[in-house]
Amino acid sequence: MRTLTITNTQITRECLLEMAEDIPGAWIGIRIAALLLLLSGWKSTSIASLFGLSKWSVVKWIYKANEEGVKSVQDKQRPGRPPRVTDSCKQALEQALQKPPRDFGIARARWDGIVVVQYLKQFHGVTIRTRRAQQLLHELGYTLKQPAYRFVQASKKGVKGFRISLKKTPVDSEGD
Repeated sequence: MRTLTITNTQITRECLLEMAEDIPGAWIGIRIAALLLLLSGWKSTSIASLFGLSKWSVVKWIYKANEEGVKSVQDKQRPGRPPRVTDSCKQALEQALQKPPRDFGIARARWDGIVVVQYLKQFHGVTIRTRRAQQLLHELGYTLKQPAYRFVQASKKGVKGFRISLKKTPVDSEGD
């Protein structure tokens, strides 16, 4: 029987570890796998190289497991200020971005960081800086683009009247 291998080039160790950073709870699974490997007789250096971690990270997991038991696998709540823009506020902003800012009484044609700051302050009582608002737009899948200005071409209509009104001294019609 042939050994199964992964042949898809998109699946790499780096890609999978990057996904573990993005998916909530994935590191819990990696810690469980590391402890299972340790119980199976693997050395901490082998486990560290398998998961692309430093040896010290695995050693800390082992010390923590010896002290706290099974509870050591789960992430503890980290201290810090709760975010100013809550999930419900983000959802309301995402719905608001579907409409022009003028529908909310903001005299601007397009959404940008400054307009988002004004919207959040006016409708949700949230004060953030412009750069954070730009990051928030990016998190919601929007990109900031410069508007493309197009200059309207002049027509021949009204040129004669404009020239006459522009001159300091009135001139008889010249056949324009």
